[in-house]
Amino acid sequence: MGYMDRYIGFLKRYIKLDSLSCCQPKERRRREDSKKLNLFVYTDRLGSFSYGYDHPMRPARLRLTFERVKRYGLIEEENLIEPREATEREILWFHTEDYIEVLKKADSGILPEDAVRYGLGMGDNPVFKGVFQWSLLTVGGSLLASEFVLSGKSDVVFNISGGLHHAMPSRASGFCYLNDPVIAIHYLLNAGKRVAYVDIDAHHGDGVERAFYADPRVLTISIHEDPRYLFPGTGFPHEMGEESGRGFAVNVPVPPGSGDVVFLKAFEEVVPSFIEAFKPDVLVTQLGVDTLRGDPITHLELTTNGFETMVRRFKSMGIPWVALGGGGYNVEHVANAWAIAWAVMNDTEVPDELRDEPIEREPSEKHLEEVGKTVEFLKEKALPLVKERVMER
Repeated sequence: MGYMDRYIGFLKRYIKLDSLSCCQPKERRRREDSKKLNLFVYTDRLGSFSYGYDHPMRPARLRLTFERVKRYGLIEEENLIEPREATEREILWFHTEDYIEVLKKADSGILPEDAVRYGLGMGDNPVFKGVFQWSLLTVGGSLLASEFVLSGKSDVVFNISGGLHHAMPSRASGFCYLNDPVIAIHYLLNAGKRVAYVDIDAHHGDGVERAFYADPRVLTISIHEDPRYLFPGTGFPHEMGEESGRGFAVNVPVPPGSGDVVFLKAFEEVVPSFIEAFKPDVLVTQLGVDTLRGDPITHLELTTNGFETMVRRFKSMGIPWVALGGGGYNVEHVANAWAIAWAVMNDTEVPDELRDEPIEREPSEKHLEEVGKTVEFLKEKALPLVKERVMER
Protein backbone atom coordinates (compact mmCIF):
# COMPACT_ATOMS: atom_id res chain seq x y z
CA MET A 1 0.00 0.00 0.00
CA GLY A 2 1.46 3.38 -1.06
CA TYR A 3 1.67 6.65 0.81
CA MET A 4 -1.56 8.10 -0.56
CA ASP A 5 -3.57 4.88 -0.13
CA ARG A 6 -2.75 4.78 3.58
CA TYR A 7 -3.36 8.49 3.89
CA ILE A 8 -6.79 8.36 2.22
CA GLY A 9 -7.81 5.49 4.47
CA PHE A 10 -6.94 7.61 7.47
CA LEU A 11 -8.87 10.63 6.15
CA LYS A 12 -12.02 8.59 5.60
CA ARG A 13 -12.32 8.09 9.33
CA TYR A 14 -13.02 11.80 9.78
CA ILE A 15 -14.06 13.39 6.50
CA LYS A 16 -16.86 12.55 4.10
CA LEU A 17 -15.31 12.76 0.65
CA ASP A 18 -17.77 12.92 -2.22
CA SER A 19 -15.32 11.15 -4.48
CA LEU A 20 -11.97 9.66 -3.64
CA SER A 21 -11.07 9.74 -7.32
CA CYS A 22 -9.91 13.34 -6.83
CA CYS A 23 -7.25 12.10 -4.46
CA GLN A 24 -5.88 9.20 -6.48
CA PRO A 25 -2.82 9.52 -8.72
CA LYS A 26 -3.50 9.02 -12.40
CA GLU A 27 -1.42 7.87 -15.33
CA ARG A 28 0.04 10.70 -17.36
CA ARG A 29 -2.12 11.57 -20.36
CA ARG A 30 -0.52 11.07 -23.73
CA ARG A 31 0.13 14.35 -25.48
CA GLU A 32 -1.96 13.33 -28.47
CA ASP A 33 -5.01 12.95 -26.22
CA SER A 34 -5.29 16.70 -25.86
CA LYS A 35 -4.39 19.65 -28.04
CA LYS A 36 -4.27 21.91 -25.00
CA LEU A 37 -1.01 22.54 -23.24
CA ASN A 38 -0.75 23.38 -19.55
CA LEU A 39 1.80 26.10 -18.87
CA PHE A 40 4.29 26.87 -16.10
CA VAL A 41 5.14 30.59 -15.84
CA TYR A 42 8.76 31.17 -14.90
CA THR A 43 11.97 33.02 -15.67
CA ASP A 44 15.27 32.97 -13.76
CA ARG A 45 14.91 36.73 -13.35
CA LEU A 46 12.28 36.08 -10.68
CA GLY A 47 14.78 34.32 -8.44
CA SER A 48 17.36 37.08 -8.75
CA PHE A 49 15.55 39.60 -6.54
CA SER A 50 16.05 39.77 -2.77
CA TYR A 51 13.99 41.23 0.06
CA GLY A 52 17.12 41.13 2.23
CA TYR A 53 19.23 38.36 3.77
CA ASP A 54 17.12 38.09 6.94
CA HIS A 55 13.66 38.46 5.37
CA PRO A 56 11.42 35.37 5.35
CA MET A 57 10.21 36.00 1.77
CA ARG A 58 12.86 34.53 -0.51
CA PRO A 59 12.29 34.80 -4.28
CA ALA A 60 15.05 32.19 -4.64
CA ARG A 61 12.39 29.63 -3.67
CA LEU A 62 10.98 30.07 -7.18
CA ARG A 63 14.24 28.97 -8.78
CA LEU A 64 14.41 26.02 -6.38
CA THR A 65 10.87 24.99 -7.33
CA PHE A 66 11.68 25.11 -11.05
CA GLU A 67 14.86 23.10 -10.52
CA ARG A 68 12.90 20.48 -8.57
CA VAL A 69 10.27 20.20 -11.30
CA LYS A 70 13.04 19.67 -13.85
CA ARG A 71 14.96 17.20 -11.69
CA TYR A 72 12.00 14.85 -11.46
CA GLY A 73 11.15 15.14 -15.15
CA LEU A 74 7.80 16.84 -14.52
CA ILE A 75 8.13 19.53 -17.18
CA GLU A 76 9.04 19.82 -20.83
CA GLU A 77 10.32 22.86 -22.70
CA GLU A 78 6.96 23.36 -24.40
CA ASN A 79 5.25 23.79 -20.99
CA LEU A 80 7.47 26.71 -20.00
CA ILE A 81 6.50 30.31 -20.65
CA GLU A 82 8.21 33.48 -19.40
CA PRO A 83 6.14 36.17 -17.69
CA ARG A 84 5.74 39.60 -19.19
CA GLU A 85 5.74 42.82 -17.23
CA ALA A 86 2.29 44.19 -16.48
CA THR A 87 1.53 47.58 -17.98
CA GLU A 88 0.78 50.66 -15.91
CA ARG A 89 -2.76 50.69 -17.28
CA GLU A 90 -3.29 47.14 -16.00
CA ILE A 91 -2.01 47.75 -12.48
CA LEU A 92 -4.18 50.87 -12.26
CA TRP A 93 -7.23 48.62 -12.43
CA PHE A 94 -6.71 48.24 -8.67
CA HIS A 95 -3.85 50.43 -7.44
CA THR A 96 -3.80 54.23 -7.10
CA GLU A 97 -1.61 56.50 -9.25
CA ASP A 98 0.15 58.08 -6.27
CA TYR A 99 1.11 54.69 -4.86
CA ILE A 100 2.45 53.52 -8.23
CA GLU A 101 4.59 56.65 -8.52
CA VAL A 102 6.16 56.00 -5.10
CA LEU A 103 6.75 52.33 -5.95
CA LYS A 104 8.51 53.39 -9.15
CA LYS A 105 10.85 55.60 -7.12
CA ALA A 106 11.51 52.72 -4.72
CA ASP A 107 12.75 50.56 -7.62
CA SER A 108 16.19 52.14 -7.18
CA GLY A 109 16.46 50.49 -3.77
CA ILE A 110 16.49 53.86 -2.03
CA LEU A 111 13.61 54.67 0.30
CA PRO A 112 11.51 57.57 -1.05
CA GLU A 113 10.68 60.35 1.39
CA ASP A 114 6.97 59.56 1.57
CA ALA A 115 7.34 55.78 1.46
CA VAL A 116 6.16 54.98 4.98
CA ARG A 117 2.62 56.25 4.40
CA TYR A 118 2.39 53.69 1.58
CA GLY A 119 3.53 50.78 3.73
CA LEU A 120 7.04 50.75 2.25
CA GLY A 121 10.31 50.47 4.11
CA MET A 122 8.96 48.77 7.20
CA GLY A 123 9.98 45.25 8.23
CA ASP A 124 7.44 43.36 6.15
CA ASN A 125 7.74 45.43 2.98
CA PRO A 126 11.35 46.52 2.49
CA VAL A 127 12.48 48.69 -0.39
CA PHE A 128 15.02 46.76 -2.46
CA LYS A 129 16.59 47.26 -5.87
CA GLY A 130 14.12 46.15 -8.51
CA VAL A 131 11.08 46.05 -6.23
CA PHE A 132 8.84 47.61 -8.88
CA GLN A 133 10.20 45.40 -11.65
CA TRP A 134 9.72 42.30 -9.48
CA SER A 135 6.14 43.32 -8.82
CA LEU A 136 5.39 43.97 -12.50
CA LEU A 137 6.68 40.49 -13.38
CA THR A 138 4.52 38.75 -10.77
CA VAL A 139 1.42 40.61 -11.99
CA GLY A 140 2.32 40.07 -15.63
CA GLY A 141 2.72 36.36 -14.99
CA SER A 142 -0.76 36.12 -13.53
CA LEU A 143 -2.23 38.15 -16.39
CA LEU A 144 -0.48 35.88 -18.88
CA ALA A 145 -1.93 32.85 -17.11
CA SER A 146 -5.40 34.39 -17.32
CA GLU A 147 -4.95 35.19 -21.02
CA PHE A 148 -4.03 31.61 -21.92
CA VAL A 149 -6.82 30.08 -19.83
CA LEU A 150 -9.39 32.54 -21.18
CA SER A 151 -8.32 31.83 -24.78
CA GLY A 152 -8.96 28.12 -24.27
CA LYS A 153 -5.37 27.25 -25.24
CA SER A 154 -4.67 25.88 -21.76
CA ASP A 155 -6.80 24.19 -19.11
CA VAL A 156 -4.36 25.13 -16.34
CA VAL A 157 -1.60 27.73 -16.08
CA PHE A 158 0.55 27.90 -12.94
CA ASN A 159 2.30 31.15 -12.01
CA ILE A 160 4.38 30.23 -8.97
CA SER A 161 5.48 33.85 -8.43
CA GLY A 162 1.87 35.03 -8.07
CA GLY A 163 -0.61 34.89 -5.22
CA LEU A 164 0.55 38.10 -3.51
CA HIS A 165 -2.85 38.62 -1.96
CA HIS A 166 -2.26 41.26 0.74
CA ALA A 167 -1.40 44.36 -1.33
CA MET A 168 -3.97 47.14 -0.99
CA PRO A 169 -4.90 49.85 -3.50
CA SER A 170 -2.54 52.45 -2.03
CA ARG A 171 -0.10 50.52 0.13
CA ALA A 172 2.10 47.49 0.36
CA SER A 173 1.18 44.87 2.93
CA GLY A 174 2.38 41.46 4.09
CA PHE A 175 5.36 41.11 1.68
CA CYS A 176 3.08 42.10 -1.23
CA TYR A 177 3.48 45.27 -3.32
CA LEU A 178 1.06 44.73 -6.22
CA ASN A 179 -1.97 42.46 -5.90
CA ASP A 180 -1.67 40.11 -8.87
CA PRO A 181 -4.76 37.97 -8.04
CA VAL A 182 -6.98 41.06 -8.01
CA ILE A 183 -5.59 42.38 -11.30
CA ALA A 184 -5.88 38.97 -12.97
CA ILE A 185 -9.48 38.65 -11.79
CA HIS A 186 -10.23 42.15 -13.13
CA TYR A 187 -8.95 40.99 -16.52
CA LEU A 188 -11.32 38.01 -16.42
CA LEU A 189 -14.26 40.18 -15.32
CA ASN A 190 -13.57 42.58 -18.18
CA ALA A 191 -14.05 39.57 -20.47
CA GLY A 192 -17.47 38.94 -18.94
CA LYS A 193 -16.50 35.92 -16.82
CA ARG A 194 -17.62 34.88 -13.35
CA VAL A 195 -14.65 34.01 -11.15
CA ALA A 196 -14.27 31.83 -8.07
CA TYR A 197 -11.15 32.64 -6.04
CA VAL A 198 -10.08 30.03 -3.47
CA ASP A 199 -7.20 30.86 -1.11
CA ILE A 200 -5.60 28.09 0.99
CA ASP A 201 -2.70 30.17 2.35
CA ALA A 202 -2.27 30.27 6.13
CA HIS A 203 -3.00 34.02 6.00
CA HIS A 204 -6.38 35.48 5.12
CA GLY A 205 -6.60 36.76 1.53
CA ASP A 206 -7.61 40.21 2.69
CA GLY A 207 -6.59 42.29 -0.33
CA VAL A 208 -8.53 40.10 -2.76
CA GLU A 209 -11.58 39.97 -0.54
CA ARG A 210 -11.57 43.75 -0.13
CA ALA A 211 -11.40 44.31 -3.89
CA PHE A 212 -14.58 42.32 -4.53
CA TYR A 213 -16.44 42.61 -1.23
CA ALA A 214 -19.55 44.01 -2.89
CA ASP A 215 -19.24 42.22 -6.24
CA PRO A 216 -21.41 39.12 -6.85
CA ARG A 217 -19.41 38.28 -10.00
CA VAL A 218 -16.57 37.06 -7.76
CA LEU A 219 -16.82 34.40 -5.08
CA THR A 220 -13.90 34.60 -2.65
CA ILE A 221 -13.20 31.68 -0.31
CA SER A 222 -10.34 31.84 2.17
CA ILE A 223 -9.36 29.03 4.55
CA HIS A 224 -6.70 30.26 6.91
CA GLU A 225 -5.31 30.25 10.43
CA ASP A 226 -7.53 31.90 13.03
CA PRO A 227 -6.96 35.68 12.57
CA ARG A 228 -6.80 36.19 16.32
CA TYR A 229 -3.34 34.63 16.16
CA LEU A 230 -1.95 35.62 12.75
CA PHE A 231 -1.61 38.55 10.36
CA PRO A 232 -3.62 40.28 8.93
CA GLY A 233 -6.18 39.85 11.73
CA THR A 234 -9.15 39.61 9.38
CA GLY A 235 -11.15 36.76 7.86
CA PHE A 236 -13.79 35.90 10.46
CA PRO A 237 -16.88 33.95 9.33
CA HIS A 238 -19.20 36.93 9.78
CA GLU A 239 -17.19 38.89 7.16
CA MET A 240 -19.46 37.77 4.31
CA GLY A 241 -19.45 40.66 1.87
CA GLU A 242 -21.74 43.64 1.54
CA GLU A 243 -24.56 45.00 -0.61
CA SER A 244 -25.10 42.80 -3.68
CA GLY A 245 -21.95 40.87 -2.76
CA ARG A 246 -23.35 39.73 0.58
CA GLY A 247 -22.67 36.01 0.93
CA PHE A 248 -19.94 35.98 -1.73
CA ALA A 249 -17.07 36.40 0.74
CA VAL A 250 -16.55 33.10 2.55
CA ASN A 251 -14.07 32.82 5.42
CA VAL A 252 -13.15 29.65 7.29
CA PRO A 253 -10.61 30.22 10.08
CA VAL A 254 -8.98 27.13 11.56
CA PRO A 255 -7.29 26.95 14.98
CA PRO A 256 -3.51 27.11 15.37
CA GLY A 257 -2.04 23.62 15.45
CA SER A 258 -4.59 22.26 12.98
CA GLY A 259 -3.31 19.51 10.73
CA ASP A 260 -4.54 17.86 7.55
CA VAL A 261 -7.80 16.49 8.94
CA VAL A 262 -9.11 19.76 10.37
CA PHE A 263 -8.04 21.87 7.40
CA LEU A 264 -9.40 19.35 4.90
CA LYS A 265 -12.69 19.14 6.77
CA ALA A 266 -13.06 22.90 6.31
CA PHE A 267 -12.06 22.62 2.66
CA GLU A 268 -14.21 19.63 1.71
CA GLU A 269 -17.34 20.84 3.48
CA VAL A 270 -17.21 24.38 2.09
CA VAL A 271 -15.36 24.68 -1.22
CA PRO A 272 -17.20 22.11 -3.40
CA SER A 273 -20.69 23.18 -2.28
CA PHE A 274 -20.04 26.90 -2.83
CA ILE A 275 -18.34 26.30 -6.17
CA GLU A 276 -21.24 24.14 -7.32
CA ALA A 277 -23.74 26.82 -6.29
CA PHE A 278 -21.81 29.71 -7.87
CA LYS A 279 -21.00 27.97 -11.18
CA PRO A 280 -17.91 29.99 -12.11
CA ASP A 281 -16.46 30.32 -15.58
CA VAL A 282 -12.89 30.42 -14.26
CA LEU A 283 -11.23 29.16 -11.08
CA VAL A 284 -8.37 31.19 -9.58
CA THR A 285 -6.51 29.56 -6.68
CA GLN A 286 -3.90 30.88 -4.30
CA LEU A 287 -1.81 27.85 -3.34
CA GLY A 288 0.19 29.19 -0.40
CA VAL A 289 2.08 26.48 1.48
CA ASP A 290 2.85 28.31 4.72
CA THR A 291 0.24 25.93 6.14
CA LEU A 292 2.82 23.13 6.20
CA ARG A 293 4.51 21.84 9.36
CA GLY A 294 7.71 23.67 10.15
CA ASP A 295 6.89 26.94 8.42
CA PRO A 296 8.77 29.57 10.44
CA ILE A 297 6.02 32.21 10.68
CA THR A 298 2.73 30.30 10.97
CA HIS A 299 1.25 27.76 13.36
CA LEU A 300 -0.45 25.08 11.24
CA GLU A 301 0.58 21.44 10.87
CA LEU A 302 -0.41 20.31 7.38
CA THR A 303 1.65 17.86 5.32
CA THR A 304 2.20 17.83 1.59
CA ASN A 305 -0.41 15.05 1.46
CA GLY A 306 -3.12 17.39 2.69
CA PHE A 307 -1.99 20.03 0.22
CA GLU A 308 -1.95 17.48 -2.61
CA THR A 309 -5.49 16.36 -1.77
CA MET A 310 -6.79 19.93 -2.14
CA VAL A 311 -4.95 20.41 -5.45
CA ARG A 312 -6.47 17.16 -6.72
CA ARG A 313 -9.90 18.43 -5.75
CA PHE A 314 -9.32 21.62 -7.75
CA LYS A 315 -8.20 19.55 -10.71
CA SER A 316 -11.28 17.32 -10.49
CA MET A 317 -13.62 20.31 -10.84
CA GLY A 318 -12.81 20.60 -14.53
CA ILE A 319 -13.02 24.41 -14.50
CA PRO A 320 -10.51 26.53 -16.49
CA TRP A 321 -7.88 27.14 -13.85
CA VAL A 322 -5.46 29.98 -13.09
CA ALA A 323 -3.19 28.63 -10.34
CA LEU A 324 -1.03 31.04 -8.34
CA GLY A 325 1.66 30.56 -5.73
CA GLY A 326 1.55 32.41 -2.42
CA GLY A 327 3.09 32.12 1.02
CA GLY A 328 5.65 29.57 2.13
CA TYR A 329 8.80 30.39 4.06
CA ASN A 330 10.50 27.01 4.35
CA VAL A 331 11.98 26.91 0.85
CA GLU A 332 12.31 23.11 0.74
CA HIS A 333 8.63 22.72 1.60
CA VAL A 334 7.71 25.24 -1.10
CA ALA A 335 9.72 23.47 -3.80
CA ASN A 336 8.32 20.03 -2.95
CA ALA A 337 4.70 21.16 -2.62
CA TRP A 338 4.58 23.21 -5.82
CA ALA A 339 6.33 20.43 -7.74
CA ILE A 340 3.59 18.10 -6.47
CA ALA A 341 0.94 20.61 -7.55
CA TRP A 342 2.39 20.85 -11.06
CA ALA A 343 2.46 17.05 -11.35
CA VAL A 344 -1.19 16.84 -10.31
CA MET A 345 -2.17 19.56 -12.79
CA ASN A 346 -0.72 17.41 -15.56
CA ASP A 347 -2.06 14.03 -14.38
CA THR A 348 1.52 12.94 -13.78
CA GLU A 349 2.49 10.45 -11.10
CA VAL A 350 3.89 12.24 -8.07
CA PRO A 351 7.33 10.97 -6.96
CA ASP A 352 7.06 9.72 -3.38
CA GLU A 353 10.32 11.51 -2.59
CA LEU A 354 8.45 14.81 -2.81
CA ARG A 355 5.80 13.79 -0.31
CA ASP A 356 5.86 13.92 3.46
CA GLU A 357 5.38 10.65 5.28
CA PRO A 358 1.67 10.58 6.21
CA ILE A 359 1.02 11.52 9.83
CA GLU A 360 -1.90 9.60 11.27
CA ARG A 361 -2.39 11.91 14.22
CA GLU A 362 -5.76 12.03 15.90
CA PRO A 363 -7.22 15.51 15.35
CA SER A 364 -8.36 17.65 18.24
CA GLU A 365 -12.07 17.17 18.88
CA LYS A 366 -12.24 20.81 19.93
CA HIS A 367 -10.72 21.90 16.62
CA LEU A 368 -13.14 19.73 14.65
CA GLU A 369 -16.04 21.17 16.62
CA GLU A 370 -14.94 24.76 15.97
CA VAL A 371 -14.63 24.16 12.24
CA GLY A 372 -17.94 22.31 12.20
CA LYS A 373 -19.72 25.31 13.73
CA THR A 374 -18.18 27.63 11.13
CA VAL A 375 -19.24 25.33 8.30
CA GLU A 376 -22.78 25.18 9.66
CA PHE A 377 -22.91 28.98 9.96
CA LEU A 378 -21.72 29.53 6.39
CA LYS A 379 -24.10 26.98 4.91
CA GLU A 380 -26.99 28.59 6.77
CA LYS A 381 -26.11 32.27 6.21
CA ALA A 382 -23.98 32.57 3.07
CA LEU A 383 -24.75 29.64 0.79
CA PRO A 384 -28.47 30.51 0.35
CA LEU A 385 -27.50 34.03 -0.71
CA VAL A 386 -25.18 32.67 -3.39
CA LYS A 387 -27.83 30.26 -4.66
CA GLU A 388 -30.46 32.99 -4.73
CA ARG A 389 -28.26 35.39 -6.68
CA VAL A 390 -27.27 32.71 -9.20
CA MET A 391 -30.92 31.88 -9.84
CA GLU A 392 -31.54 35.56 -10.65
CA ARG A 393 -28.99 35.60 -13.46
